[in-house]
Amino acid sequence: MKATELPINAFLQAANVQFVIPVYQRNYDWTSKECKELLKDIVAVEEDSRGTHFIGSIVFIHEGIYSTSEVKELVIIDGQQRLTTINILYVALYRFAKENGLEQDRDRLYNLFLTNQYVKQESSKLKLKQTDTNSAAFHAIMIGTEKEFNQYSNVIENYTYFKSQITEENFETIQRGLNRLIFVEISLERDKDDPQRIFESLNSTGLELSQSDLIRNFILMDLEPKDQQRVFEQIWNPIEDNALDLTHQKSMVSAYIRDYLTLRNNKIPNKSKVYEEFKKLYPNKKGDDYQQDLENIKSLSVHYKKFINPSTVKDDKIRRELKYISRLEINVAYPFLLQVFEDAENGLLDSATLIQILKLIQSYVWRRFIVGLPTNALNKIFMSLYSEIDIEDYYNTLAQALVKKRGTAKFPGDSEIKTALLDKDLYNIQSKNRNYMFEMLENYNNREFVDTSNEQITIEHIFPQTPAKEWEQDLPAESFFMFKEKHLNTLSNLTLSGNNGALGNRSFQDKKTMNKEGLEQGYIYSRLWLNNYLKNIDTWNLINYTERFELIYERFLKIWEFPDVVVEVEEDDTIEINIYNADKPTGKKLEYFIFEETKYEETHIAQMYFTVLSELYSKNPQLLLDSKDIIQLSRNTEDFRAPQELVNGYYIESNIDSNSKFRNLKKILSVFDAEDDLFVKFESSQATSNTAKRFSIRREFWKQLLPQIRETKLFSNVNPTRDHWLSSGAGTSGVMYSFVITGSYARVELGFISSSKEKNKAYFSKLYKSKEAIETSFGSELVWDELPENKMSRIKIELQNVNLFNEEDWSQMTSFLIETLPKFENALQSFVNKLR
Repeated sequence: MKATELPINAFLQAANVQFVIPVYQRNYDWTSKECKELLKDIVAVEEDSRGTHFIGSIVFIHEGIYSTSEVKELVIIDGQQRLTTINILYVALYRFAKENGLEQDRDRLYNLFLTNQYVKQESSKLKLKQTDTNSAAFHAIMIGTEKEFNQYSNVIENYTYFKSQITEENFETIQRGLNRLIFVEISLERDKDDPQRIFESLNSTGLELSQSDLIRNFILMDLEPKDQQRVFEQIWNPIEDNALDLTHQKSMVSAYIRDYLTLRNNKIPNKSKVYEEFKKLYPNKKGDDYQQDLENIKSLSVHYKKFINPSTVKDDKIRRELKYISRLEINVAYPFLLQVFEDAENGLLDSATLIQILKLIQSYVWRRFIVGLPTNALNKIFMSLYSEIDIEDYYNTLAQALVKKRGTAKFPGDSEIKTALLDKDLYNIQSKNRNYMFEMLENYNNREFVDTSNEQITIEHIFPQTPAKEWEQDLPAESFFMFKEKHLNTLSNLTLSGNNGALGNRSFQDKKTMNKEGLEQGYIYSRLWLNNYLKNIDTWNLINYTERFELIYERFLKIWEFPDVVVEVEEDDTIEINIYNADKPTGKKLEYFIFEETKYEETHIAQMYFTVLSELYSKNPQLLLDSKDIIQLSRNTEDFRAPQELVNGYYIESNIDSNSKFRNLKKILSVFDAEDDLFVKFESSQATSNTAKRFSIRREFWKQLLPQIRETKLFSNVNPTRDHWLSSGAGTSGVMYSFVITGSYARVELGFISSSKEKNKAYFSKLYKSKEAIETSFGSELVWDELPENKMSRIKIELQNVNLFNEEDWSQMTSFLIETLPKFENALQSFVNKLR
């Protein structure tokens, strides 16, 4: 790496050089605001005779890149915003000189700063080489066709601003000011320097990079140009396209990657730490796992597009439910839904089940809103919810997982809903929530959809907000008081009307029968379900208010259903609970614990103790060391009866019982102001084969199976999980060997699971052409599942009539899997290798 301070003009005037903005750079984002500041500095440095003005650094790679025979390409990795803006300013100066007959200035600006004068190839002519839209826009301002450019472009907007500021009086001043600009030129060698690390450490004076900018650079920067273009076009560009909010024309890539990381890590990254968390996953970007992960990120982004742009979904019913979820802003469910939609695309659940799940999420969130439960609890709930699903019983296990929630995470029951609806002010809530509720109530089982967002349809108070005198005359004093002070904004006193302004504060009879000028404003003329009851009564009193409430309440329960699933009754100590509310842990094991929104599947309380203390040490070592009255840390092992190393050479006492560990954790969490950060879930003592039991049985099966695999390297780095499948890479991105175990079969399969359905089908087709050779090598027929309706395809062989949950079958299942796998790999791998 070489760093040199020099004038920007000397850099721009270098002969036969092209400044290349690579594909991984973010778009040109400077606006007239930044241009105004830059121009102000340029003029001021000349007028004030300050000597020079420092504009920051420009970092480029100058070796190990493709160059033509005519020009030397410098790939800009930092400083492109400033460099592009200065070039635009030079174009504005050139155009001013050209349009005002300043021929000498025109030629000097054009040939010194904007073009390589003597090169032959047209592609090497311009000194600034951009990509896509920016390149076309820059070309337009060079030749004077910017008014014909039919896309919005910051290049053209900023050129227009500069052009408006250049006059005969300041033309020379601006050029002399440009001569005073200096910067630090940092040149890197691709094979010797680490461009990404240098890029991160620079303090740029330009616009702050987004998390997605940093991630894009991390993925693309250290690739060779040809690979950069390929990965940009095949991976990153589709992600950016999919994560674009079409309504607001806003990139949601940073939010999408955050949701992806939440799904993958069972931990919600801080919005400003998304890049750091992403980078931690990939210390080595050379392996197949990294490439497969990139494919997976692209694959899941297809579903993210459906979440942020529901109108693009083809299926009418799924589109409708996603629109409701979008309107309610249930963004916290996106990490969970990413995997659910991927499962649906791979045939693990059908459309009907997917729609059930989308309705279930709405019921869960909307019921919680009605009873007033905190929304901040939803982050943690959806973060780890997918891990509670058994794919063999998708909807029921999801519903059971939600119904089991307690405390601030609970799924409110019907009685709680009824109590809340009787008293809750549902008029003075956010309009998005109010409109959603009335649209759902009105359109339930309606043959013809009523668009309640129509400006002509408004929320109507049956007993008015400012009642006319007739109301006080028609109602007993107590009833009048109850309507005015308690029931005014509650559900039963609200309806929909297309004539809100006309009905106003009139008496109930007037509201019911009004037909002024034949316009049929009254309830009796309404076709809305919400007004059906009002047509058939003659007065609005507390009895009718209660009767109408019951009708709406029954409809509410049908729309936002409480799941009809059987849930084993669990003791209070087997629910997920804050450690401060947990019972004594004597004689108990954990199923898992959650600390700072990270889920740890750990059964031993001692391990939770050490994990939490280690995390606290990493947050604030001095605070933990100063808390000797709670927990003693020392580098001297003789200070303890049973020393256990914690971190960085510090030891703690391990010979204490579980109750003491709980007490210590509660005290130290209070010191760190982290009382809300540790939740525990004790293992159930029930012997029934519930979902948790199924998970445990699978894990135990994998534990005994994996050490017995010896004739292949497949699965050598795979750990037991509670899933009904395990996978191992086949050496080609998007192709995996898998074991599958269920209550009816054991399977070995080769799956084609890339993000591209077309690629999966193409891979399958290529191997299918060698079907006879593969099966001859294997020694018997295989099952070839193209699965044309699904994204994935597979080749498999199964052992039928065995039951994972019958331990007597384990020996037969284990023998089948470990004996079949090497033969399966030997028959297929040479053909898989040819797919690369």
